[in-house]
Amino acid sequence: MAITASMVKELRDSTGAGMMDAKKALTENDGDMEAAVDWLRTKGLAKAAKKSGRTAAEGLVAVQVEGSHGVAVEVNSETDFVSKNADFQKMVARIAKVALGASDIDGLKAADMNGKSVEQTVTDAVAVIGENMSVRRMSAIDGDIVVSYVHNAAAPGMGNIGVLVAMTGGDEAFGKQVAMHIAATNPASLSEDDLDAAVVEKEKQVQMDIARESGKPEAVIEKMIVGRMKKYMSEVTLLNQQFVINPDVTVAAAASEAGATITGFVRLEVGEGIEVVKEDFAAEVAKVGQA
Repeated sequence: MAITASMVKELRDSTGAGMMDAKKALTENDGDMEAAVDWLRTKGLAKAAKKSGRTAAEGLVAVQVEGSHGVAVEVNSETDFVSKNADFQKMVARIAKVALGASDIDGLKAADMNGKSVEQTVTDAVAVIGENMSVRRMSAIDGDIVVSYVHNAAAPGMGNIGVLVAMTGGDEAFGKQVAMHIAATNPASLSEDDLDAAVVEKEKQVQMDIARESGKPEAVIEKMIVGRMKKYMSEVTLLNQQFVINPDVTVAAAASEAGATITGFVRLEVGEGIEVVKEDFAAEVAKVGQA
């Protein structure tokens, strides 16, 4: 029986399986839709799809550095328990190594890992471990010196927060201190020049509105805004922040003393920006009852 594109789409929509898996299931079962669904279930692929609607906001960030190139990758799971699973950790470590040769997240998902794509490997792991998982983000950086740091490490090179720092000059020890600082303070950008202009303008407008509430003249307000925006920059830009290792100096001053120039950084934190909808126990029971 000829397998049409509409048949493949129907099977994909009903099971969440990948296009090639859906086509193979239909081919193996001579176009029989029900038999194809069962075939996918026996392979664990439909099981994985059923879990794809659940929020994966836990997991690990893994970092890898090779010479002057570094990558950080976030792989999510539904529960913190899975992030402690040795098989999950091994998979995340392999994905991070593959990421060294990827240009972006789509390239990473499509990249080969032991004969399968990274995305397919994760899908297979979903069926085995029993939780929704996803390769959510990756970020890369290059520099004369690239130093990595992992906060709350669950295993070597992976944990709750992953940081990469790129520098010229200085040494790895100083780079590690800067990476720890970044993990703690979560700066929005390296310097004022790197901040999104829209974000800066919005903050300035907010400060203007707050100052106007005081009833002071516009000329006075403008002077107030200069000071408030300077304080804002000292809080959100890495180079202007007070160095956590020595709060008497800024990060820029500390770098100068160390003979280093910080050229960039990456910071990924597990679950950052993911909205998790929590339900009470009664709601969970009701949902099961309606299934």
